[in-house]
Amino acid sequence: MPETITTRSISEAAHELGLTAHTLRYYEREGLLLTPLDRVSSDRRRYTDGDIAWLGFHRKLRSTAMPIATLRRYVELARAGDGTSAARLDLLREHRETVLARRAELDDALGAIDLKIALYSERLS
Repeated sequence: MPETITTRSISEAAHELGLTAHTLRYYEREGLLLTPLDRVSSDRRRYTDGDIAWLGFHRKLRSTAMPIATLRRYVELARAGDGTSAARLDLLREHRETVLARRAELDDALGAIDLKIALYSERLS
């Protein structure tokens, strides 16, 4: 018996991912999906578990401010297959360093905010 594949409409996928349908259409238009989406008779997009998993990872990368151009490069490498694993690893390691540097900047800024909060709290006590 053939295995049934669970799919979701664009609105279901958007809700599950915490994105908008507009954002999902944009990602597809920009070529940021790993594989082409399945379509039903009325040309409506259908998202598989694999699509959702990919977009979940994609969302994590975007939440770290990965530029679309870098994400597009990662997608191109992933589509090219296992022979690009080293290049994908390098890309992710480089981005990780960028995220760590940004986190350090945010920690510094948070420290300054905490200091001001402590000063105002002391004044108002």
